[in-house]
Order: sequence, then C-alpha cells, then structure tokens
Amino acid sequence: MFSSLRVRLLASLLLVTVVAVGVVAALASQATGTQFRGYVQQRAQKAHFRFQQVFGSYYADRGSWDGVEDWVARMGEMSGDHIVLLDSTGKVIADSAGKLLGREASPNWSGGPLVISNNGLQVGAGYVNPTAGLVDQGFLDSVNRSLLLAAAGAGVMALLLTLVLSRHIVRPLQSLTAAAQRMTQGDLEQRVDVRSKDEIGVLAGAFNTMAESVARNEMLRRRMVSDVAHELRTPLTNVRCYLELLQEGVLAPEPGVLESLKQEADILSRLADDLQEIALSEAGQLRLERQPAVARDICERAATAMRAQAEAKGLHLEMDVPEGLPPVVVDSDRIGQVLRNLLSNALAHTPAGGSIVLSAHRGEEGVEISVADTGEGIPPQSLPYVFERFYRADPSRARATGGSGLGLTISKEIVEAHGGRMRVESELGKGAKFTFGVPTE
Repeated sequence: MFSSLRVRLLASLLLVTVVAVGVVAALASQATGTQFRGYVQQRAQKAHFRFQQVFGSYYADRGSWDGVEDWVARMGEMSGDHIVLLDSTGKVIADSAGKLLGREASPNWSGGPLVISNNGLQVGAGYVNPTAGLVDQGFLDSVNRSLLLAAAGAGVMALLLTLVLSRHIVRPLQSLTAAAQRMTQGDLEQRVDVRSKDEIGVLAGAFNTMAESVARNEMLRRRMVSDVAHELRTPLTNVRCYLELLQEGVLAPEPGVLESLKQEADILSRLADDLQEIALSEAGQLRLERQPAVARDICERAATAMRAQAEAKGLHLEMDVPEGLPPVVVDSDRIGQVLRNLLSNALAHTPAGGSIVLSAHRGEEGVEISVADTGEGIPPQSLPYVFERFYRADPSRARATGGSGLGLTISKEIVEAHGGRMRVESELGKGAKFTFGVPTE
C-alpha cells in the first residue's frame, strides 16, 4: 500500500507538518516558560526589595521588632504572600501565617534571610509564597495544553488539505498511467486531456506528442513493410518468370533475356542500397567527408552525368551557376548524389520538349542550389508527402521508370545531415522546383 504515490505523498506532507508544528510548539513552550519564569523571578525580587524597605523602616523607627507580628500579618493579607521575618541568626520572629514562630530557618530557606543593617544591628527579613509555584506551573501547563491543541488542529487540517491536494495531483497521473498501459496493449489512439499548464499539464502534453509520434511511426513502419514487400515482389516475380521460361525451354538464354534479368537485379540492388542509406541516416551513422569544394564543379559533374539521358528524351538541360560563389564545405559525392536524384526525378516527370535548369546562388543557408523543371508538377495535396518513403504522386509511372519512391527521402536526409533544409515549390501543369542550402566556409 505504501508504494502508492498518494499514500507516500500524504505521509510525507503529514510528517513534514507534524515535525514543523511540533518544533514550533516546543520552541514556543520553552520560550514561554523562560519568559514566565523570568517574570516571576523579577516579581519575587521586587517583592523582596519592597519588604526589605518596609521592615527596615519599621526597625529604624522603633529600634526593635516589637509589634511586628501584626504588620507582617496585615501585609501578608494585603499582598497575598506568605511573609516570614527572620533575625540575624535565622530565627523566625514573625510569620503572616502564624506557623513558623520560634523556628530556625534551614540553609535551604527559599525566602531569605535578607540582611538589613541598622545602627550596627543585623536583622533578617524574608518572605515566601508557598502557592506561587503551583500557580506558575498551572499557567505553564495551560499554555502547553493550548499549544498541543493547536498542533493537533494544524495536523488535522494538514491531513484534510493533503487528501484534497493529493487527489488533485494523483488523478491526472492515474489517467496517464491508464493511457500508457492501454498503449502497451496495442491501442495507439490513447490521449489524455491537458487541463492545466503546470508540470503535470506539460507531462500530459508530452505524452500526447509521444503517442502521436508512436502512432505515426507505427503507421509508417507498417506502410514501409508493405511497400518494401510490394517493391520486391515485382522484380522478383519477373526474375522467377524468366527463369521458369528458361528452365522449360520456352525462352532461349539470348542477350535480350539476360539483359532483362540484369535490369531486374539492378532494381533489387538499388532498392537494397536505398534502404541501407535511409537506415544509416535515421540512425545518425551517415558518414560525411566534408571538404571545401566549388559549388559550380559539383553542379557541373551532376549535369554532365545526366545530360545524355536528357538529350535522349528530348529535354533541354541547362546550368545557371555564376562564378565567384563562396566555397562550400560539403561531402561532394553526397551532394552530387542529391543532385542526380533531383535531376533524375525531373527527367522522369518532364515531357519531351521541356527544360530543366540546375542553378545556384547565395542564400540564407550559404549557397542555395535548385533544380527546376517544366514538367507536370505536383498536386497540392501531395506536396506535404513528397519526401516520405515510398510516396508517389503517380505510383504506376514511378514504378515503370524503375523508381522506388526513396530518392527524395534519401536526398532530404543527406541535406539535413549537412545542416540544410530541402524545400519544394510546384504548380500543377507548370513544373516543380526543389531547393536546398549547403554551408560555406
């Protein structure tokens, strides 16, 4: 039971309250007792001094203690004190209570003797209040009882307030726990209500964000498994069909058949390489060998590699990269891979007679490089998803050209590994433009 957060919270707050109130009560009791005893002692000292003056004057006026018993009795009645008068030998010569006459005071006599000197004659005067100790202790006991009752009342109030506050704190945590347990059972649609802006509210918001991320990742994982299976199925089916036909003798191992098998094997190889690239980038293990380089040279190599394909398709590929751009600090091979992916994508979606422009200029992120085409463009509803794995605005066409739907995803990961950001602009029927920035020295 003590493992419950509510019980532990209740016990902790109650313990703190009890200790705090107990310490305050003890200090208050000690301070009150000290102050009160000081007051009583001061009062006793004043009474001693007053009685000393009175009895000293009495003896000085009369020269003896004759008749002093009546004075002592009247003063005791008026003051409420028990007054005892001693001579210099410690013998009681007057007692307001009439009980100690003729006795000698012991050495522990609490009221005196107080010695008065008058014409060389040593006399003693003392007093004692036998009820004062009881009255003083009764007052202190009353104060201590009041403090004890106050401490008990504070403890009860602390207990009630702790019960209310602990319920207010623990209830959202219980909701979070229940939602997390249901998520572990496979229900990824669990969310909790955020009702406050305190730490628990922040925790609830973080839980909802995490739940959304988990649900999205699970959806992407399932889709990726499905897409990978689909991508593998097509070339594997083609390879199996060719092999069966070759085995049955329907087809002869002619160069054309072998070339088709090689193309299907190339598709499988590219798919495996692309998946490995994505796995490395997402794990933060994509190796970059950054070196100072000239942006124009990187663009020129990429354009040269793709120019033959552009001419074969009847497309005009031009480069607009001015001289004098600052050197960039990049992995030239990786950035070249990004440019080839973008150019290949533009070639696949631009009809004959169109044009593709590879350009570069100074920008906020250093040097910004763009690939723009005059192709069919990207539908507005597809723009937010073009960089996701296996996404195709036109699945059939992308598969026919051998695309796996991973080129843009890989390009985005490489650019972000360099600290840049990939952007896309498109208008349906008028082409698309992909832009990214690379750092400079």
